Amino acid sequence: MSNIIEITNFGAPELDVYARLTENQLLNRHEPEKGLFIAESPMVIERALDAGCVPASLLLERKHIGGQGKGVIGRCGDIPVFTAEFDVLTQLTGFQLTRGMLCAMKRPPLPAVWEVCANARRIAVLENVVNPTNVGAIFRSAAALNMDAVLLTPGCSNPLYRRASRVSMGTVFQIPWTFLGQRPDDWPGKGMKLLKELGFKTAAMALSDNSISIKNPRLKAEEKLALILGTEGDGLSPCTIQDCDYTVRIPMSHGVDSLNVAAASAVAFWELGKEE
Repeated sequence: MSNIIEITNFGAPELDVYARLTENQLLNRHEPEKGLFIAESPMVIERALDAGCVPASLLLERKHIGGQGKGVIGRCGDIPVFTAEFDVLTQLTGFQLTRGMLCAMKRPPLPAVWEVCANARRIAVLENVVNPTNVGAIFRSAAALNMDAVLLTPGCSNPLYRRASRVSMGTVFQIPWTFLGQRPDDWPGKGMKLLKELGFKTAAMALSDNSISIKNPRLKAEEKLALILGTEGDGLSPCTIQDCDYTVRIPMSHGVDSLNVAAASAVAFWELGKEE
């Protein structure tokens, strides 16, 4: 049975994970096995548990203990459950309550790229997408629109950042993903080479004179295709575009030249993943 603990001391070190540690501190690059992440809202927590993530503690409004949090608490075993009324919780430094519940979880080890891509036909590759909201939105679209996996370059925001996993509605726990290396110089050289070794043709989402439409039947005909999306603002690097087999654009109207990376991903995933 979980241990219900009433919050009386805002400075308690047990609450640091919720109120005072940054995302990078939670990630703990020096000791990855001790890394944590925060799952926010019952749906995200449930999906993390379904994926096998291990909970360390819970923080929730008192009213949710016997309500929407009851099922989550029952699944988490004998872990600390910190609780208080809403107006007390909001006094925690940096604490913003969404749907009344947070769960600190142990960060799972990252799988290898080949494991993530096993049996995959359509994957998304994110190059230096740094906004957690965009990362979360792309994951939600990838899961909903028939992408088999997501790979991220080392410069991307981590999908387990609290905002990213919340915006994704927990789909970061449902679609396979990992990073294409850990060092900035692992991409595009080593990462692109690995994609080709795994049998993927690569398609860069970019505006250029030789871009083909996302509707081009040559793309749909590829047995294995990696769609590569670039960072907010600057888009893909010239080196990445040069190394790709295709350069792809979404047809626009009204003089609009491009979409936000999250919106563009949804359009592209729909076109490439739909059943004929």
